[in-house]
Amino acid sequence: MNNSNNIYKPLKNIQIITIALNLPGPLAAKRLAEMGATVIKIEPPSGDPFKQYVPNWYQDLNSGQKIMTLDLKSERGQKSFKELLAQSALLITAQRPNALKRLGLTWENLQSFPKLNHLEIVGYPSPNENDAGHDLTYQASNGLINPPNMPKSLVADMAAADKAIIKALEMLMAYKDGQNASKYQLALSDAAEYMAKPISYGLTSNDGLLAGNLAEYAIYETKQGWLALAALEPNFQKSLKKSLGISNLDKKSLSKKFRERSAKDWVLWAKENDIPLLEIL
Repeated sequence: MNNSNNIYKPLKNIQIITIALNLPGPLAAKRLAEMGATVIKIEPPSGDPFKQYVPNWYQDLNSGQKIMTLDLKSERGQKSFKELLAQSALLITAQRPNALKRLGLTWENLQSFPKLNHLEIVGYPSPNENDAGHDLTYQASNGLINPPNMPKSLVADMAAADKAIIKALEMLMAYKDGQNASKYQLALSDAAEYMAKPISYGLTSNDGLLAGNLAEYAIYETKQGWLALAALEPNFQKSLKKSLGISNLDKKSLSKKFRERSAKDWVLWAKENDIPLLEIL
């Protein structure tokens, strides 16, 4: 068994500065800190709004990081901030470019720190990088919402965080190799578009293969609760038919069958018969 104290930390001795608030930036920064980076998060005097939205998640996201309050609109705050930038390999931002410009954080100005990379998280790609948006609007424009239901997850934010981690690692590897610093702009709307690929390729669109049109890959109501059945592969379909004592799979027959017992009973049955089926919580 590996000793947790001996886990390899590839980003040890790398300092990262982040002024990104809310979710995508802090989520990426947390993972970089777990890889050994020294992450310093700069918050404005008003704090990070995410702390008011979900205090427990805010605490988790920012664990392992040093939190500093600086007013970057003040001369004193700018002086302290620039001292930190001079010692850092990466700056993560999630403000709109116009806001960064007002803070003097253009790429032209940041190049006075020759080793500093800039990972800029924005809502939309150029030339719309200053347009207002949020996870809900990014999902809406990519067909990820089924009105009138609100989305169950912040798909664009979560996907963008993963993309940010990958790009940050690329930049930091280049930094370790002595290459010139660079800037990369990552758009949340692009992350939403990436997560919508199953729709755009027709896999989960209304008439798609995995849109609930297959009896073996659908959701069903039971005597008590709902089930998610995912017996897509032939071996699972064979097990399903054999265990239920049926010769063909059709939604009408399965709907009738599943209503005979509770979801919890069916889950136990599925585990015994090696069938991918779980209760919808």
